[in-house]
Parts: sequence; C-alpha cells; structure tokens
Amino acid sequence: MQRRHNILFIVLAALVIALFVCDLAVGTVSLSLGDVLSALCGGDTDEMSRRIIIDIRLTKAIMALAAGIALSISGLQMQTLFRNPMAGPYVLGVSAGASFGVALFLLGAPLIGLSASGALGTLGTAGAAWIGAAAVLMLIIALSRRIKDIMVILILGMMLSSALGAIVEILQYLSDEQSLKSFVVWTMGSLGDVTRAQLAIILPLITVGIALSIATVKPLNTLLLGETYARTSGINLPRTRRAILLSTTLLAGTITAFCGPVGFVGLAVPHVARMLFRTADHRTLLPASALIGGVMLLFGDLLSKALLLPINTITALMGIPIVVYIVLRNRNLMQ
Repeated sequence: MQRRHNILFIVLAALVIALFVCDLAVGTVSLSLGDVLSALCGGDTDEMSRRIIIDIRLTKAIMALAAGIALSISGLQMQTLFRNPMAGPYVLGVSAGASFGVALFLLGAPLIGLSASGALGTLGTAGAAWIGAAAVLMLIIALSRRIKDIMVILILGMMLSSALGAIVEILQYLSDEQSLKSFVVWTMGSLGDVTRAQLAIILPLITVGIALSIATVKPLNTLLLGETYARTSGINLPRTRRAILLSTTLLAGTITAFCGPVGFVGLAVPHVARMLFRTADHRTLLPASALIGGVMLLFGDLLSKALLLPINTITALMGIPIVVYIVLRNRNLMQ
C-alpha cells in the first residue's frame, strides 16, 4: 500500500510541475517550453517573452496552484469535521460573507452616494471580501463556544449564508447596471486579477492556514471515529474546532477574497483523494488533496484560457461530474 501511495504522489507531483510549466507557455501569445524554462532559470530570452512569463503568467500560475491547494485542504477539513461528504469549504458562510462584503462595496456604496474612490477605494474588492469572510468567521467561532453540537453550527452557518444571500439579492435588485455587472463578474471568479503585491499577502495567509491544518491531522483522524471517542481520547474538541474553522477561513476566505468564489474544488477533490489512495488517514489525504487540487486548478486555468470562460464555470463543469460519479460509486465516503 505504501509503495502504491509513493507512486501516486510522484505522479501527482510530476503532473503539477508539467501543468505549471504548460500554464506559463499557454496564453494569447504562445511561447515555447524552451522560452519558459529559459525565463525561469534566468537564461537568454527576449525581454517581451520574459515579461509575459515572469510578470504576468507566473503570478497567475502560482495563484492557481495556491487556490487549488487551499480550497482542497479546507474542503477535506470541513467534510471530516461535520462528518458530511457534501460539506465544502464554503459551508460555514465564508463565501456568503465575502460576497456580502463585495456587495456592500460595489452595490451598497453607490446607493448611498459613495463612490469606490479615495479612502473607500483603497479598501478594494479583495479587502471588502476578506472583511466579510472574517466577520462571518468571528461570529461562527463565538457561536461554537456556546454551542457544543457541531451539526447545529452547520445549520446556523447555512442559515446565515441564506440570510446574507437574501440581502445581496436586495442590493442587486436596487443597483444600477454598471455596479451590478461588476459584482456579477466578481462572482464568476478570476485568477488573473491578482497582482504580485497581493500575492505577497496571500501566500503567508495560506501558509498559516496549511500549518494549522497540519497541526490538526491527529484530531481529524480521531474525529472519524466520532466526537465521543475523540473526547475520551483526550482531544480538546472546542480548541480543535476553532483551529479548523480558522484554518478554513484563512484558506478559503483568502482565495475567495482575491479570486472570487471558486466552487466545487473543495467539494470534489477530497473525494478523488480518498478514491485514489483508498484511505481515510489524513496524514495521506492532506498532501494528496493538496496535489490533486493543484492539478485541478492548473488544468482548469488552461481550459479557461482555451475556452475563454471564467474559472468558476470551468471548476463547476469539472467538479460536478466528479462528485456525482463518486457518490454513485461509493456511498460510504467517510468510512
């Protein structure tokens, strides 16, 4: 079994590297793999090709890889925490909070006579989305301290998402055409709007989220046997929940803030990891999900360029068939 896992990890890592390099070569201006490797290694290449690869495509490819890793890990954590194979990284309202923040920024501000310029403009769409996601997280963590039943927290998160969604719809109904178009474009998701300066903020936040997820691997494995068993095993459940919730928000919230809601990656990838590696051990599933998520987003970015479609559309088209197939193939996904 271990030999099989090692082979799978090597294949997935090779796929990530190959797709990463291809993502740098493919675009409006086609470049050879030689140009890409030369630019990455500081070799002799023309200035225009170097700027396209280093200044534009490299940032987008790193963002695609980071998004795939972050969303997949957060999805794995949510499915284990709630013991629900249909749980995803946005189940607690992180996406709804981000959407609410962006809606207030793009749709609400013009309604009260404010414009997205000056002090308000420095906040930006990403800042508004992050504040919205963080606000929802703080509310959920506060509720988790009072409520011991994790399923009640799940239901409250879903209700909160519905409430915020209703407010967003009201803002959409009252908004002008230009503001509404800006918001709709954000909901489609984009990996190409992230700048190098923003990437310097995103990567440390995701790194902290991944570190927290690694720290909770043992509690996650214990939670597979139920909360009662975890409690008798000495696991501090309230602290574990807060760590997982914080990790999920750092991972999914950061990606949503800067890239928009990228759906179905966190839902589908953990199932693919379980199917390929045939294990429920998070020591294996965590890196496996990260690699598979990277493969999915890099491949999705290539399709997005080829078909000229938003990344959210591509991930939905890729993720929905995967989830349907796996659910029909194996109904005991969490066992």
